[in-house]
Amino acid sequence: MLYYIIRRIIIIIPLLFILSIVSFVIIQLPPGSFLETYVSTLKLSGTEVSDAEIARLIKLYDLDKPLYVQYFTWIKNIVFHGDFGRSFQWNRPVSQLIGDRIGLTMLISILTILFTWIIAIPIGIYSALHQYSIFDYLFTFLGFIGLALPSFLVALIVVWGAFSTFGISVTGLFSAKFINAPWSWAKIIDMLKHIWVPMVIIGISGTAGLIRTMRANLLDELRKQYVITARAKGLPEKCLIFKYPVRIAVNPLVSTMGWMLPGVVGGEVIVSIVLNIPTTGPLLYSALQSQDMYLAGSFIMILSTLTVIGTLISDILLAWLDPRVRYGGVEK
Repeated sequence: MLYYIIRRIIIIIPLLFILSIVSFVIIQLPPGSFLETYVSTLKLSGTEVSDAEIARLIKLYDLDKPLYVQYFTWIKNIVFHGDFGRSFQWNRPVSQLIGDRIGLTMLISILTILFTWIIAIPIGIYSALHQYSIFDYLFTFLGFIGLALPSFLVALIVVWGAFSTFGISVTGLFSAKFINAPWSWAKIIDMLKHIWVPMVIIGISGTAGLIRTMRANLLDELRKQYVITARAKGLPEKCLIFKYPVRIAVNPLVSTMGWMLPGVVGGEVIVSIVLNIPTTGPLLYSALQSQDMYLAGSFIMILSTLTVIGTLISDILLAWLDPRVRYGGVEK
């Protein structure tokens, strides 16, 4: 196991280098640049931009240098100085922009993941152990509804229903008096009163999907010979179910760790926009729209890195969880 982990970490280094190149190239693919878009927007609004100002912006963002020079400057600053560059659109360091929002994003996403797993795994186990019962049909029906409804549509329905029925707004994470207030226990408590709305809305589709996955995998395991043999030998039912079939049936949930970590940072973009939540999702969407090279490129690089790390973590957990998993073709 230790050899496998070391080998994977060594492989990650050149992989991240390739991903950084791909991230940088993707942002450069659309025609034009942020500077051209920025100048055009100012001219359409009636604001004149002098040649000196354009030259200053070109010099400031190294736009007069070849792309490979821009790339190596960007990656060098990230690796050695933790500097992701400066946002064209916001005129602020990228690290500050991401840092201002990543805390709330991670809090919402981690709570959503916990909510999803806490609800989905027990319901999936119950449905598998009580196949074709009334509650199994009920959970199946609710699961299909959860899978069919997009999260942003659920958010719109909740916002409209809360306002039209109760006259209250469920958008945002804070009450009006706490939006610009410094952090305090009162602000934290106010946030906890609002955070359950996006947590439940974002988690609905994920919960429905995991319920179906957990149920199907556990049903498959319960029909295997080792379960029949263990039951015939008199192994207690609870010990039999939770020590072996459940442990193996949860494998697909663990394997989703690869894209679960980037989801923690990326968040649900459209849901965040609908609910007016200050997460990183709308910031990434805005950066891609405006071709904000350093901000969008840094986001893509962070999400790619988290995907690689998440995949490594999921592989390690799978090896610990399922003794049948072996690496390198031989048993260590």
